[in-house]
Amino acid sequence: QVQLEESGGGLVQPGGSLRLSCVASGRIDRMNNMGWHRQAPGKQRELVAVIKNDRSTEYEDSFKGRFTISRDDAKNTMYLQMNALKPEDTGVYSCYAADQFLTPYWGKGTLVTVSS
Repeated sequence: QVQLEESGGGLVQPGGSLRLSCVASGRIDRMNNMGWHRQAPGKQRELVAVIKNDRSTEYEDSFKGRFTISRDDAKNTMYLQMNALKPEDTGVYSCYAADQFLTPYWGKGTLVTVSS
């Protein structure tokens, strides 16, 4: 079992930046892939970004060019740098990790609110 805990959410003005962190209780270098999802108010959870074990990354179109996903295996931590935030980026951001058997593990999420 791997436990994931997110941090870094909060209230930010439009155009601002936040960096989310996801700390794992175990070694993330054994994970097949990791990523972030977002659930906006009243909407279904959607993929934000994925980072694979080979460090390749994928982003949902609406986040490309503004968000950057990264991981530090030595710290068992994954990050999501969010720049040029928009009100529509508001939501609960959750991290996940999938092991070598593609078993998924989820964090509880951190709330990001983009508002003036």
